[in-house]
Amino acid sequence: MTAPVPVSLLVNGDPVEAIVLPRLNLADFLRDNLKLTGTHVGCEHGVCGACTVRVNGEIVRSCLILAVQAQGSSVETIEGLSDSGEIADLQAAFRERNALQCGYCTPGMLITAQDLLKHTSAPDRGAIRDHLSGNYCRCTGYQAIVDAVEATARARAERST
Repeated sequence: MTAPVPVSLLVNGDPVEAIVLPRLNLADFLRDNLKLTGTHVGCEHGVCGACTVRVNGEIVRSCLILAVQAQGSSVETIEGLSDSGEIADLQAAFRERNALQCGYCTPGMLITAQDLLKHTSAPDRGAIRDHLSGNYCRCTGYQAIVDAVEATARARAERST
């Protein structure tokens, strides 16, 4: 099957309809068709985590999913999480802790870190490292990234009490 096919999904809450080639992966669809360039493509094998997005609330590697497989799904990119303010405190912590490095891995790191913080309110440094272990930082800024996630977890815990 090589003929273009229709796809319909929600991206950052907005309905999207397009005609795509069946072999187009979700990362390229988001970047090239929708101009949501915060989703980066690093290894194209799902190893580096730069292309991490949420599909129906679960984090996934968008380079490993075809756009047609996302038919009917809700996709959230770094732009959606950023625009909604959901990760504003996490982004601030990354800036304050110098965890941004070159920024290439940052969108995937932020989405993955937010996933951890949504499911675990007070992760220890080992849990943070474990959850982020599928995301590579080629600048090797891991210490600062772990610091930023830990600081965000602490701040959120203080706000909730």
